[in-house]
Amino acid sequence: MAEAYPAEGRPRRRGRKVLIGFVVLLLVLGGLLVVADRVAAGVAERAIADQVRQEVAKQDAQSAAPQVEVGGFPFLNQVLAGKYERISIQLTDVQGNVQGDAVSVPRLDVDARNVTASLDTLRSGQGDVVAESVVGRGTVTYDSLAKLLDRPGLTLGERDGKLAVTAPVDILGVKLTVNGTADVTVVDGKVALRFNDLAAEGLPNVPLARSLLANYAKGISIDVPLPELPFQLNVRKVQPTPEGLTVDADAKNVPINSAR
Repeated sequence: MAEAYPAEGRPRRRGRKVLIGFVVLLLVLGGLLVVADRVAAGVAERAIADQVRQEVAKQDAQSAAPQVEVGGFPFLNQVLAGKYERISIQLTDVQGNVQGDAVSVPRLDVDARNVTASLDTLRSGQGDVVAESVVGRGTVTYDSLAKLLDRPGLTLGERDGKLAVTAPVDILGVKLTVNGTADVTVVDGKVALRFNDLAAEGLPNVPLARSLLANYAKGISIDVPLPELPFQLNVRKVQPTPEGLTVDADAKNVPINSAR
């Protein structure tokens, strides 16, 4: 008759159960830490969004509620250090003013790197949230840009990567449609539009007509002041796109909140 040894298998099975239970416990604790980390990040994001809203208002501008995302993991370690790898801010439906005219920026994306903010600042809202570097990208609508040029019937758009213009004109009693493109650059923080290549089908082939067309081109070749951007952003580059005139800007060592 074969002998059974039930007692030999029990410790081994108990050991496996203990190990499995320990692993499950670690997973649960790890999950709780991740949840706590994300909850803390959410609290900070809401606090920063509120301060960003105040900063936008300081520039005499309006926007939809800012969307803020604090990057880097774990977040709680960054809280203890008082320094954050990245804070991304998205502003939509931004409305600014230039010389009394509204300028529409459907979306402004701001990316702040190496942000310093104490725990007390995030908790109380008092103190500065300072970014070592900030880059921003926004798009100015062509409709609002055309209003600044103040020429009836003039429309702007993008063609082959260039700023294109179409406008009705009356030259020597002949109603024509002007088409052309402009060079777009940044000059002293302003967007410089230079319409050097305009043409009008049916333009009378006389010097006076050509001179009047050249004068029209000069009249719409202006330096367009942009609305003051938040976070002390300085315009570095502009590029015509199908959606509008895309503006790239940056700044160094600036507060991204309005607290002082």
